[in-house]
Amino acid sequence: MVLECDAVLFDLDGVLVESGPVIERMWRGWAARRGLDPDEVMALTPGRRAPDVVRLAAPELDAVKEADDLEEHQVADPHLLREIPGARALTGALPVGAWAVVTSGSRFVATTRLRAVGVTEPPVLVTADDVVHGKPSPEGYLSAAEALGVPAGRCVVVEDAPSGVRAGLAAGMRVIGVEGGGVGDGVEFVVADLTSLSVTVVSGGGGGLRISRTATR
Repeated sequence: MVLECDAVLFDLDGVLVESGPVIERMWRGWAARRGLDPDEVMALTPGRRAPDVVRLAAPELDAVKEADDLEEHQVADPHLLREIPGARALTGALPVGAWAVVTSGSRFVATTRLRAVGVTEPPVLVTADDVVHGKPSPEGYLSAAEALGVPAGRCVVVEDAPSGVRAGLAAGMRVIGVEGGGVGDGVEFVVADLTSLSVTVVSGGGGGLRISRTATR
């Protein structure tokens, strides 16, 4: 299967960076300190900004303050972070200006995690600091497409969380799912990790990209 596009927009956690152990430790610790059920809190986290998780889990708390207080925990234990297999190779094969990262984390968290696993920070990085509405709102993906100068319909999103998939679809983009977060319906196909994707830069004409699924599981 081949998708033709002009830009690829990646989620961060679970797509480029395996940060699950750090995220789980942070939210379970927060839940315990606030007297909440850690499992219920964890169920709210995939694809959501920290303030949005707090609003859902404990609406009586100041969501922005709670999220700010969690910032140091977001970047704790960098030794637990791992590159999702194929992330450096795939992003390195894409032309500058043909890819972006759209994440529910803050800019500080995003840049710290990218550096920790050796993935180059793209020129366009849309974070929780840059949007009013987090995923599943399409705002982040539409902002990235606009910054790249690429029509939404010519973008392909790579996501691992249902809220992110919904955001990409709501933006009018096609979505490739990555296993791990239960991506839900609407994706073009699902891959185990980024080693199952390859990119070809189309030469001549108007240019563009071809994204191929190279393996399945």
